[in-house]
Amino acid sequence: MVVYSFYESDPRVRQYATALKERGDTVDVIALRKAGDQKYGVVDGVNVFRIQPRPVNETRKRDYIGRIARFLLHSARVLTKRHRQNPYQLVHVHSVPDILVFSALVPKLSGAAIILDIHDLLPELYASKFRVSQDSIWFKLMVLAERWSCAFADHVIVANDLWRERLIERSVPASKCTTVRNYPVLDLFKSCVRDPKNGKFLITYPGSLNKHQGLEVAIKAFGRVSDRMPNTEFHIYGEGADKPRLMQLTSDMHLDNRIFFHKGMPSKEIARVMVNTDLAVEPKMSQIPFSNEAASTKILEFMAAGVPIVASRTSIHSRYYDDAVLKYYDSDNDEALAECLFSMWGDPEQRQRQVIRANQYVEQNNWEAKKGDYLRLVDTLTSRH
Repeated sequence: MVVYSFYESDPRVRQYATALKERGDTVDVIALRKAGDQKYGVVDGVNVFRIQPRPVNETRKRDYIGRIARFLLHSARVLTKRHRQNPYQLVHVHSVPDILVFSALVPKLSGAAIILDIHDLLPELYASKFRVSQDSIWFKLMVLAERWSCAFADHVIVANDLWRERLIERSVPASKCTTVRNYPVLDLFKSCVRDPKNGKFLITYPGSLNKHQGLEVAIKAFGRVSDRMPNTEFHIYGEGADKPRLMQLTSDMHLDNRIFFHKGMPSKEIARVMVNTDLAVEPKMSQIPFSNEAASTKILEFMAAGVPIVASRTSIHSRYYDDAVLKYYDSDNDEALAECLFSMWGDPEQRQRQVIRANQYVEQNNWEAKKGDYLRLVDTLTSRH
C-alpha cells in the first residue's frame, strides 16, 4: 500500500492492511514519517516504510505540490525496489493525490493489479484548500489527472456514494468503481475503558484542522454557551494549517481554560479519547462545496464509541444519517450550533436516545460487517492477473 499520510493515524489504511495480514497476506505500507518515528517498523504484522517527513502546514500551492511530487518519486523508487525483491500481486494506492497511483508503474508492467483508493476528490479538495475556482485551469488540470489516474488503475475505490456518482460522471466507468465508506472497527472502541471525569462534561473534536472543517464555528458556538454549561470543556485533537489561527481565536475569546488543543494521536489512543467523551461535535462547513460532500470518518466512530453527536447538516451527512442518529444544526451558524450543544448538555435522556439509535445503525455499518466486500474485490483482481 502507498499512502501520503501517517499510517498509525489513518484508520482507513490500517483497516485494509490489517484485514489482509490477518488472513495471511504479506503487506508492505509506504507512508509518511512523523518526527521521532523510525524509517521502518512492523505494526501489528504490517511492514511500514516511513519514507518522508511531512509537517502539516501547507499554505502555499508550491509547498503542497512540491512535497507530493517528492513523495511520488520516492515511493516509486522504494516500491520498485521492493517489487523486484519479492513481486507484489497487488498494489493499493491511496489518494490524495490521485497521481500517486503512477508510483506503481513497474509493478503494473510486471502484472500486478492496481487499486486507486480515492479518500477525497482532489480537484474539489484543492479548490477548497487554496480557494481556487472550479473554472480555473488548476481545477481542470486536476480533473484531467484524475481521469488519467483512474484509467491507469485496474479498479477505483471511493469513500462515499455521492463522490462515486461524481467520478462516474467524469472519470471512470461504473463497473470499475466501488464505494467503501470509512467504517469503524467496533472492537477498537469496545476494548476501551471509561475513565473517571471528576464531574467534568467533555466535548470533543478529533480530526484535521483546516478551514473547511468548521472549527471556527465550533469555537464561537462554545463561547456563546460556555458560561451556561459549568464544568464543561472542549477538547480539540489534530493538526492542520488552521491550528495557529484557531488557537489565537480561543485566546482572544478568553477561553484558554475551557478549550484545549492536543496533537493528533494514533488510532488506538484517539479511540480511548472518544470513548471518554460525553458529546462529539462535527462542524464541517456546509457552504463550502468540498466539506459539504466529504463524509466524516468520526461520525461512525463516535457511534461505535457510544457517544452522541452534534453535526452540521451537510449533503453527505443527510444522505446517510437521519435526525434520529444525529443532532443537526443548519447553515454553518454558530448560534444554532451553540443551542444544540446546550440542548444536548442539559438533556441526558436525549443523548441516550440518540446513542441507542446510532448503535443500531453502526451494528450494520462497521468494518467487520463490510470488510469481506474489500477482500473479495482483492481476490477478483489478483485472480485476473
